[in-house]
Amino acid sequence: MPVFTNIAAYKFAPLTGLKPLRERLIARCKEGGLRGTILLSTEGINLFAAGPAAEIDRLLAELRETPGLGDLSPKISESDHQPFTRMLVRIKKEIIAFGVEGIDPAARPSPKLAARTLKQWLDEGRPLTLLDTRNDYEVKLGTFQGAHTLGIDHFRQFPAAVDALPAAMKQRPIVMFCTGGIRCEKAGPFMERRGFQNIFQLDGGILKYFEEVGGAHYDGECFVFDQRVGVDPALRETDS
Repeated sequence: MPVFTNIAAYKFAPLTGLKPLRERLIARCKEGGLRGTILLSTEGINLFAAGPAAEIDRLLAELRETPGLGDLSPKISESDHQPFTRMLVRIKKEIIAFGVEGIDPAARPSPKLAARTLKQWLDEGRPLTLLDTRNDYEVKLGTFQGAHTLGIDHFRQFPAAVDALPAAMKQRPIVMFCTGGIRCEKAGPFMERRGFQNIFQLDGGILKYFEEVGGAHYDGECFVFDQRVGVDPALRETDS
């Protein structure tokens, strides 16, 4: 049975020449028989793609030749079927829709917390608030034990949800997390702008946590944005 290599990656970096870059990527993906979605913006790139391992490597090589993307580092998993139905390469205003002006993760990121460090903190019972920045339908499949959830249906609702948080939370250590890390790149600086003083973002999100430390302190599965729907802490497709 064929094995498909799945990659997910993003990077906030100033990008130029988006139209010719889009055409090159469309050609590369078509030639390699890849499927997925690549979003390009002047603020960076966000992508999900799947196909034969050798063709995924060629796509990554093409991307890393682009100024600003030389250190693009994807999360990699495998599936026994193609999880995407088509290949899209689009130019967008934002690579993750947020709608708040002046948030620049490339220039002013929040501190990142490694998965192993978070596990150690949780093992120790260190006082902190785990903040799930994802949408309700994602949270329902699984989240960290004791995590604070926001009851939102779209990331654009995040700012209003933050403004409704108790003022006392502004002094507490907060570790925010999402699927792969991209939402936290914008959520962290926004919360700092709103006066939260001790913000960390889980580096690489839930998927990187699963990859490095498994499912410790996590209940359920992780929602993913392809036909697999959910993966377990071993990054295997589930029946969700």
